[in-house]
Amino acid sequence: MTNGIDAVMDESWPRPNELAEVRLRRHYVADLLFKNLCRLFAVLVLLLLAGILVSLFLGSLPAIRKFGFGFLVSAKWNPVTKEFGALVPIFGTLVTSAIALVIAVPVSFGIALFLTELSPAWLRRPLGTAIELLAGIPSIIYGMWGLFVFAPIFGDYVEPWVNVHLGTLPVLGPLFRGVPMGIGMATAGLILAIMVIPFISSVMRDVFEVVPALLKESAYGLGATTWEVVWHVVLPYTRVGVVGGIMLGLGRALGETMAVTFVIGNAHDLSMSLLMPGNSIASALANEFTEAIGEVYTASLIELGLILFFITFVVLALAKLMLIRLSRLEGKKAQA
Repeated sequence: MTNGIDAVMDESWPRPNELAEVRLRRHYVADLLFKNLCRLFAVLVLLLLAGILVSLFLGSLPAIRKFGFGFLVSAKWNPVTKEFGALVPIFGTLVTSAIALVIAVPVSFGIALFLTELSPAWLRRPLGTAIELLAGIPSIIYGMWGLFVFAPIFGDYVEPWVNVHLGTLPVLGPLFRGVPMGIGMATAGLILAIMVIPFISSVMRDVFEVVPALLKESAYGLGATTWEVVWHVVLPYTRVGVVGGIMLGLGRALGETMAVTFVIGNAHDLSMSLLMPGNSIASALANEFTEAIGEVYTASLIELGLILFFITFVVLALAKLMLIRLSRLEGKKAQA
């Protein structure tokens, strides 16, 4: 009787080799499904990006046909005569973003260096949390604070001093001359710097923390100072992450809308002075898109969005090329 049951079990139950084959087949199907799902998500991102680009291009076609390349170099912006140019918004966008990065990058680097190398253990967590909370403040709050608190102080105390001491310089003087109104491209750049510092410093802090302690301890053991360890060990190890954090901050600065709209002045005037009102692409879109009447006016605003898209793409591409070039140079040094 036992032999009969064993015979039935041998015929109906899968053998160990068959169980292994079933498991392998299931794992293969699951792995194939996961791979195709990830590929689908990547393709969807590319399709979404292409869809945005195509829609911006089609929406801006009337302005492209009417103004052509002259749209990029014209400072005119007159909805009454339907004459539009993007030079002032482009100039304001690039200048305010540059001011923000010039201020934010060294400050963020100092914050990240202090949190990872110099700060007492009891201060790291609360200070890091406070910096991360700054990143969660809505941009409109920064704009209101900049307009009602920062701009009056900046116009009453800082801009007059800048006019007297920096406005008389032989070459850079025209950049620091202007009526002390408190609002302008310099104010917008400072507000943007305050906004992007939490993003850049948080990324820098996180990438600095992944550096193996053995590398830093070895450098300290050879007699290196804290600055030498950071410059020769930490930064080369975390170069990609640091540049990524800076690009994150730059992307935030380029596309920021409400905070800049409050303090930049929203004037379509091209001025070399950083203290004078100006305009940016994002603030122009926020202020005028709901009031745009006519096909050319709307298409001109959409073309501004297309230009901002192109500027962001060029900046990210240049950053990637810079990283590739640095990697090749390091490879050549290592071979030498």
